[in-house]
Amino acid sequence: MDVTEINHIECDIIYHLACPASPIYYRFNPVKTIKTNVFGTLRILELAREVKAKVLLTSTSEVYGDPEQHPQRESYWGNVNPIGPRSCYDEGKRCAEALVADFRQQNGIETRTVRIFNTYGPRMAIHDGRVVSNFIIHALKNQDISIYGNGEQTRSFCYVDDMIDGIISAMHSDYDMPINLGNPVETTINELAETIIKLTKSKSELKFKSALKDDPKRRCPDIALAQEVLRWQPTTQLIDGLEDTIKYFKGILSG
Repeated sequence: MDVTEINHIECDIIYHLACPASPIYYRFNPVKTIKTNVFGTLRILELAREVKAKVLLTSTSEVYGDPEQHPQRESYWGNVNPIGPRSCYDEGKRCAEALVADFRQQNGIETRTVRIFNTYGPRMAIHDGRVVSNFIIHALKNQDISIYGNGEQTRSFCYVDDMIDGIISAMHSDYDMPINLGNPVETTINELAETIIKLTKSKSELKFKSALKDDPKRRCPDIALAQEVLRWQPTTQLIDGLEDTIKYFKGILSG
């Protein structure tokens, strides 16, 4: 059902992950995206208060915007454009975090908040629109790979199995403030593309295009807090995770 229209459901814990996370999808209908983040989160919190459930919000590294602090710590308030093309998502998630904090303080419900950094792996949508899926699909088809900007912008890619472990650990922890979950190893977009081309033995070439507005130049989590309070850190190497993801997409394309 639509998260903004959830009715009464008997439950003990709620993992609130509802929201498009790919720029292609969240910018297609920005009003729906911010509505999901704000009204959807509000409805989830009202449900949690009603049935006395513990709720975990999956927030995002986008709350840091185009950060001026590297790596990003949870105490950093971010550098976000409130009316930019990404604002429906990053400001929507910032508002969702505020709602979670206010419901916890005002109504005493148990809440958890995790800020997820770039995550990838098998079962991504084939038209997801994010760099890992885009690059793999184009490489497998021997098509040119588009790089926006000079390709030296960085991201930190966390394999989905590691991320799931982190989310579950956060839910069952006693820590109720926002916490970063991601891989602290920075990779440039150029390095990612070249690695994928090598792993797929592709004939794809890199084609550079104009940089996207408000695209963060660096993105890397400080996970010291997660290591301390959750005893968590990612263990999957990027090349291993990419091999699994490439295998998955090969199966999709040949199916």
